[in-house]
Amino acid sequence: MNRSLIFIASALLLWGFGEGMFFNFVPIYLDTQFDLSKSQIGLVLGIFGLSMALTHIPAGRLADRLGRRPLLIIAWLVGLSATLLMGFGVALPLFLAGLFMYGLTAFVSSPLSSYVTAARGKWSVGTALSLTTAAFSTGMVFGPVTGGWIGEQFGMRTSFLVAAALFMLSTICISLIAAQPIDRHDPAAPPLGLLKNRRFMVFLGVLAFAVFAMYLAVPLTPNFLESVRQLSLSQNGLIFAAGALGNAVMALLLSRTNPRYGFLAAQALVALFALSIWKGADLPVFALGYFLLGGFRAARPMAMAQARDLVHDSQMGLTYGTMETVNAIVFILTPPLAGLLFDWDPAFIYPLAIGLILASIIVSYLFSPRKESHA
Repeated sequence: MNRSLIFIASALLLWGFGEGMFFNFVPIYLDTQFDLSKSQIGLVLGIFGLSMALTHIPAGRLADRLGRRPLLIIAWLVGLSATLLMGFGVALPLFLAGLFMYGLTAFVSSPLSSYVTAARGKWSVGTALSLTTAAFSTGMVFGPVTGGWIGEQFGMRTSFLVAAALFMLSTICISLIAAQPIDRHDPAAPPLGLLKNRRFMVFLGVLAFAVFAMYLAVPLTPNFLESVRQLSLSQNGLIFAAGALGNAVMALLLSRTNPRYGFLAAQALVALFALSIWKGADLPVFALGYFLLGGFRAARPMAMAQARDLVHDSQMGLTYGTMETVNAIVFILTPPLAGLLFDWDPAFIYPLAIGLILASIIVSYLFSPRKESHA
């Protein structure tokens, strides 16, 4: 394995542990600490999605032109600063400033994915990208249980500060990765622009529908479990840990499959998550549901592996950045809609999501790129 991939995996393991301590608890924290309604929480999460969307394409282009390592280090430093701001933000405006600043660090996705793709050696693209998902998700297995316990013993605010300490260690690891040469195309024969690349644009539409269908039931499920199912923070922590374990397991299992079929299987797993939360009545079933939700995160490397075959090497960062922007736009639109549906009927969103996912599986099967081998 490339030495830099070891440092990346270590950095992501630590970051996943830290993020797992607070991220899934943010909707609950906004409710209990700042007394926001479910619609207001949905709006906040939508703005968080907007902050995620703003920087993906610029970051992908900069990664292609200036190199990936500097952008990775900047993202880690911004995330560390944002978490400290949330930890010390006892007033809502200060906390939200930290939260939205944390959302900006989503720009790390495209340079990280392009860095790992370039450093993969003999691995397939899907396998290499699944490594990052598995490392991050393994860290998140321990985070929610720890964060839930800390939240009950010392208050959820303390979880942010402990997470920041882990992020400091993670930042040290990411600073040790090696620089990479910048990919160039032949000036006399430039590649087809992404907007003119019909196969890529069709797949982008497939991805947008799939992400919307899979994500619809996700944002306010922590609130559903806390307010409707009456689960404690520690119980929610166990469920979120099961979800993180599912992220790691599903990423590893699907990484060895054809990305096209892995993408379809990932969507089916998320439909089972929605069914488990909707019809489940006890902790083991909810935990199983979150374990199956690992398909949502596993779908990302499967989608990127398919898109990678549609573009030139010199467009890799921009391609991944464009895909992440599409994801982020969905993350903007979906939480406010989820909040409105929650206020109308907390359970309705789950059968709706199941129906949309089934439709998305059909669309993905018909219009995803067809190729037997993805190197």
